[in-house]
Amino acid sequence: MTEEPDTPRPAEPLTEPPLAGNELDTLLGSLERMRRTLAWKCADLDADAMAITVGASTMTIGGLLRHLARCEVDSFSWKLHDHDRASGSDAEGWDRDWQWTAAADADLAWQEWRTAVERSRVLVAEAVADGGLGRAKGHHFDGWGTPSLRRILIDMIEEYARHTGHADLIREVIDGRVGEDPPA
Repeated sequence: MTEEPDTPRPAEPLTEPPLAGNELDTLLGSLERMRRTLAWKCADLDADAMAITVGASTMTIGGLLRHLARCEVDSFSWKLHDHDRASGSDAEGWDRDWQWTAAADADLAWQEWRTAVERSRVLVAEAVADGGLGRAKGHHFDGWGTPSLRRILIDMIEEYARHTGHADLIREVIDGRVGEDPPA
């Protein structure tokens, strides 16, 4: 599929994928919808609530935010642009993200996630300007290759979809908040 380079980008991130849009706007709209839904599922909680788990799982809302902030940086900075990986990008750093307690800093987790999302938007826009969805100039994985922007966007949509489902279950236990979309 060819990119539509003359298609103007919206000034603000899409909150929904367009009903009949081009491939780029559909992918970006899907990712933004997942980000928005995850943020709504995780919103308005203090550190105690962000530490609640469901059943045998140790997954928490706080851990989800930390993990997705790291996924944003890893995907769009390292994989897409081959920038140096952030500190803590080793296995211990990924594991540490999930270790959330009521003593953790909820505001800091939100700040790190929002900062990562904003930076990712900039990095995606740079990649769009430098070749569009087919751009594959980032990190090269031995035996696999260099992922395109298209592939990285699909991977991030999948990451958010999976973890938004987790957040949905945890949030329902916390206070009964359910639903697919935040209120208008």
